[in-house]
Amino acid sequence: MVNRNQQQRRERETRRSPSARPESEGPELDIRIVDVTRVAKVIKGGRRFAFRALIVVGDNNGRVGVGLGKARAVQDAIRKATERARANMQRVEIVGTTIPHQVIQKYGAAKVMLKPASPGTGVIAGGGVRAVLEAAGVKDVLTKSLGSQSKLNSTYATFEGLLALKNIHEEAARRGKSVADVQPFWRRGDGNDNN
Repeated sequence: MVNRNQQQRRERETRRSPSARPESEGPELDIRIVDVTRVAKVIKGGRRFAFRALIVVGDNNGRVGVGLGKARAVQDAIRKATERARANMQRVEIVGTTIPHQVIQKYGAAKVMLKPASPGTGVIAGGGVRAVLEAAGVKDVLTKSLGSQSKLNSTYATFEGLLALKNIHEEAARRGKSVADVQPFWRRGDGNDNN
């Protein structure tokens, strides 16, 4: 009986390994675990405990995704969240090493302000906000959490804020101005209009 169970386990592992290979052959992604929390569901016999994982996945080059997964085991919750984050990856607007303009985004009770910063500032953020920005490839930005301190809501607020960013060239054309007039003051002097 024991040998049979071990044989079945080995067969399952060999079946899983080929499907795991294509993921490793793809582009290298930055996977960050923001939060793992134990949650409870009240049922007739009492409480049923599970784990909720919040994962941020990015390529450090303008693409980022956030995923949430729940399962009875921590590893299963992390796996589910990672799969959802990969499927949910979106392209965000980045100008050089920072974001093109200031944005304030609300998600639930959390409110996050993202503000462009000059080169060398770094990512002034914490928790889920930092994870989303670094996974997206933003290197210089100022942030402030204005509402709830919930990691879940502030992470999603940051993600939604990045999606709300506008392309600097499209915005300049819409306003009828040159790209230099729309850019932050520290980028105006170098005459570089490219991202």
